Amino acid sequence: MADKVTSLLVAERAGVSQSAVSRVFTPGASVSKKTADKVRAAASELGYRPNVLARAMVSGKSRIIGLVVAYLENQFYPVAIEKLSKALQKHGYHVLVFMAAETIENIDSVMDEILDYQVDGIVIASVAMSSEIASRCDAAGVPVVLFNRSQDIDDITSVTSDNYAGGRKVAEFLLAGRHQKIGYIAGWEGASTQRDREAGFISALKEADCALAARQVGDFQTEQTRIAARKMFDVPDDQRPDAVFVANDHMAIAVMDVIRFELGLKIPDDVSVVGYDDVPPAAWLAYNLTTIRQRANLMVDETVKALREHIENPQEAITRRVAIDGPLIVRGSARLPKGWIG
Repeated sequence: MADKVTSLLVAERAGVSQSAVSRVFTPGASVSKKTADKVRAAASELGYRPNVLARAMVSGKSRIIGLVVAYLENQFYPVAIEKLSKALQKHGYHVLVFMAAETIENIDSVMDEILDYQVDGIVIASVAMSSEIASRCDAAGVPVVLFNRSQDIDDITSVTSDNYAGGRKVAEFLLAGRHQKIGYIAGWEGASTQRDREAGFISALKEADCALAARQVGDFQTEQTRIAARKMFDVPDDQRPDAVFVANDHMAIAVMDVIRFELGLKIPDDVSVVGYDDVPPAAWLAYNLTTIRQRANLMVDETVKALREHIENPQEAITRRVAIDGPLIVRGSARLPKGWIG
């Protein structure tokens, strides 16, 4: 087995100091282009790769961000994770993904493992978080940002779409379309996104003196959503809602499949369907789903900004609750209000 190539060997080959080699491979470090070119050429010739973990032990900075997600079945999260990873890489950080269930107990079970990796920061997406976990991260000096979730915990920054306003937009759109019996299919009821979307939706309905005609829970799970759709729509015609708001697109697509292919109903002639997220399949002609768009690019930008502030300038960083307005994207799955101009 060949001897391991060290930074000292690279320095000798490039004719520079060992500290210069270290600076070349340290994100953000100051080094001239001439020196960097010589060092990288020598490293390439020798097959040298810097030991990131060893450098982290010396510097106390791993340049790793721990990302906790509950599930990837919802197409919004793979898209958002890709954008988040690329945005962090531009600033010299890399993402390490940890999977956990949605409940507080399950994230608690993986938190020790996350902190063991000496991460510089944590992003928690689609997962509930306790104040105890927040305290543990604070004690370890590791900042946390909630992505697409919010909780009433002091000193934790959260970045979401404006879910309450989005729910109101859906209700106003369906009411303007003269729907008489409007239903709602909820997601996991422990999620702030679900809670806020439903609250905004119900608020706008009440203001128009319109009672919710039916409610089921899909739990953000495909099979549970199919069951919920059957319960809501496999009923006599006079009991069936003529519109439904589904708490996210992942579930809305499952609802549309049940309505069309199991029950033989037409969308939007018999039932209007509106979702939330604007995932890529929502725009497919097979679904053509009217939905509220989560502006993933802006959400990622705010998340990265907050993380960097807390990591690089902890004394000046402030806690924020960021709620980004999302537009209603009108397609063909819902009846249009009279005179609607999109």
